[in-house]
Amino acid sequence: MTDAELDAVLRLVGRARHIVLGTAADAGSRADGARIAAAWGGLVLATVTWPEAAASWLRQARRFAAPEPDVWVVSATPAGWAGMARRLAASTSWSPHRTVVTAAVGESPLPGLRGARADGSSWENW
Repeated sequence: MTDAELDAVLRLVGRARHIVLGTAADAGSRADGARIAAAWGGLVLATVTWPEAAASWLRQARRFAAPEPDVWVVSATPAGWAGMARRLAASTSWSPHRTVVTAAVGESPLPGLRGARADGSSWENW
């Protein structure tokens, strides 16, 4: 994660009172998640990690969505996030409109999702 990308993530999180942080299980995603939490400095209600591939991601999806944060922040791989996002949408009260993803996730066509790019710019799917 670049410094510019981290700044973009923090701008997108804005004045949230609390977040839930979600990461893929790989070392890079987890390190980026820890960096986001440290830089943000606010209350992290939960940190949920999920595998790249899973039978259903249901357990992780429930843990990720349950705290009802102001913003969900995701640092993950595209494949792992795709499976997790499908499970979140199908089985929880999660909202992509309150979710920010890092550049590693990539730009998603999921309506409402926002993300940061490595150059510090951001994108939104409204």
